[in-house]
Order: sequence, then structure tokens, then C-alpha cells
Amino acid sequence: MTKRIRIIEGTWNCSSCDTKGIAARHKRCPTCNNPRELTDAESEFDFGETDAATGKSRREGVTDEKALDMARAGADWFCAYCGASNRGDHPRCKQCKAERSQDAQALRERELPGPARPVPAKKGPVSKVVWVLLGGLFLCCFGSIVYGVWMTRTQDYAGEIVGTEWKRAVTQERFSPVTKEGWRDELRLQPARMPVNGTGEIAGVQNLRGCVQSRRGSRQVADGTHRVCRTKTRKKACGTEEKCRTRDKGNGFREEVCEDITRYCDESYEDCNEETRYRDEPIYATRCSYDTYQWKDVARQETAGKDGEAPRWPDLAPRPEDRLQREEHYTLRITWKKGEPPVSHELQTEQEFLAWKKGQPVSVTVTNGGEVKQLRAR
Repeated sequence: MTKRIRIIEGTWNCSSCDTKGIAARHKRCPTCNNPRELTDAESEFDFGETDAATGKSRREGVTDEKALDMARAGADWFCAYCGASNRGDHPRCKQCKAERSQDAQALRERELPGPARPVPAKKGPVSKVVWVLLGGLFLCCFGSIVYGVWMTRTQDYAGEIVGTEWKRAVTQERFSPVTKEGWRDELRLQPARMPVNGTGEIAGVQNLRGCVQSRRGSRQVADGTHRVCRTKTRKKACGTEEKCRTRDKGNGFREEVCEDITRYCDESYEDCNEETRYRDEPIYATRCSYDTYQWKDVARQETAGKDGEAPRWPDLAPRPEDRLQREEHYTLRITWKKGEPPVSHELQTEQEFLAWKKGQPVSVTVTNGGEVKQLRAR
């Protein structure tokens, strides 16, 4: 590929008289005649803007032969006696005529990084939005953790039981005959056994009847082939693009080398193959009706009481084939802050419940969220 080489001239600022934008070819300030030195950033050159996509300088290249000769002279060196800058190919200081010594400092030539890939205009704002969302998510999670820790912290108060409540319920279930359906190969004939005092029952399977073929499911069966196409993406050469690299020559000039390289673009294409085609094939099996037993609710009674009334169970008279399912709930109503409504505290057993009375003073350990963690008599 053809290379295009240009020399780009930089500018410097005089720290003595504050003259700006002096061309690098001038070793002295054209305003105050002071020599350019290594100190006060006088040897930090400005080369103007560079195209982000190509790395090419927006300045015009140098065509003046005298300036080009200075660019080819090598990195500048600075006199150890007077500090003035000199061309890299001069053995003596142009300012004070001193010979170039080993302790004379010099700039250096160096390769500069190539151009960064161009960033789409939308990347900046999207990046900010992402950071804002991540920050918000972090604050939300951190706040939730702090709030959760605070909510579980406990404090002790002097309180009082202002009410007691209990509820009990009994559900009567009967082992009753029912008709069900099932797959013949899963049914094993077995006589039923009735429960005694609500236990020891066997549902059984009896009197198979009405057996018919029914669809039990399906399976995939190969049924030839068909052509399947999928859209894919690949890289394809789509012309050329200019890319430039730069070398700082250490004397206020840069050498820019540009060349055209192949540019690649995304291309969509169809990737097609012959693949096996499948069809659903139904699976049939024999399904039958049969007689069996299961527990069914036949009655339910509830009782409730509060403030010193003793808990009692509803009165039901079960048959030998019946069973009773019992439920019980015990609640204390506690207050510990004046002017605030009482809080409910659930107990597990009747024995725990009977240990407390309405009007009884208590010491209560409560979380900041209002949950009673511990209750003690005072």
C-alpha cells in the first residue's frame, strides 16, 4: 500500500514575554529574542487537532525546505551552560558557543499511539445513563440493607396485656366412596380397608370398568428432511480507509505516515442446511374408571373466646370411619407506647396462652419494625 508522509510543525509559548503559538522552527522568541529552553514548558509543543478516526493531523504539512531540514536534524538538545535549545546535528551551542557536553539534556524521538476507534455519538450519554442507573441500584440496595438492619434491631419496653383471644376449629372428615379414572397399567386391584378411629385406612382399587383407548401423550418421530436457513453475520472487505501513525521527532516536528488499509463491514447472509424434520405421533393407552375411597369434609364447627374465657373444643360426634382435624390459634394484644394501637402476638400452645391474663404488666422486647421478640412477666 502506498504510504504518504508529511511533516507537521508544532508551536510553543514563550514564558518570558507570554507570546503564544511560536512556530517550532524558531529557537528564539521573535518578540523578546529569548532562547527556547527546557524549563517552563517551552519545549512542550502544540500540534493542533487530530482526526479521531484516522489519526491524521488537521494541520497542513510543512513544505518549506529549511523547516524540513530542521525536522531531519534529530532531537533538540539543551546547552548545559546557558540552557538554550539547539538542533540535534549542531555540535556547539548557537547561543553561547559551548560544546555539547555529556550532561546536556535532550528531547527524544518516540512513536505515538495510533488512532483510537471512533466512538459513536450515543455512547457518551448512554454511558452516563448506565452509571446513573448503577449508582441508583447501589444506593437502593445499600439503603435496603441499612433499613433491614435497623428494622431488626430490638429495644425493651414496659408494656401491658390489654386483651387475649383464642379460636378453635374442628373439621370432621369421612372416608367416602368415590369414582376415579386412571391408566390401566398403573392400577392394581386391591380391596379397600375402612379406618378405625380415623386411622389404618386403605383407599383400594375395585370394579374396573368403562376402559377406553385415550391419548396419553406424544413422541417425536423423524419424518424426512427440510431446508432450514438461519441469518448470520460475517466480516467482509468493503473498501479502504485511511489510517495514520505519528512519530514525535523531539524537535517540534512530527512525522506523519498515512496509508490506506482494508475496511471491513458486517454482512448478513443465510446459512442453510438440510435437517431432519420431526412430527408429533400420539401415544395411546387404556384408561379406566374404578371405585375407591377418599377423605371428604362432612362438618366443621368453630369456637372462640377472649379475656379470660377458657379455650374449649367444638363438640362433634364422629363415626368409626371418620377423623377429626383440629386447628387452634392463640393471640395476646399488647401495648407499650401510650397513644399507639396494641400489637398482636401469636402463641403456639394452650399452655403458653394460659400463662397470661388481661391487664398483666409485662416486659416486652420489640424490633423497630414492631415485631414482639420476647415477652416476660413483671
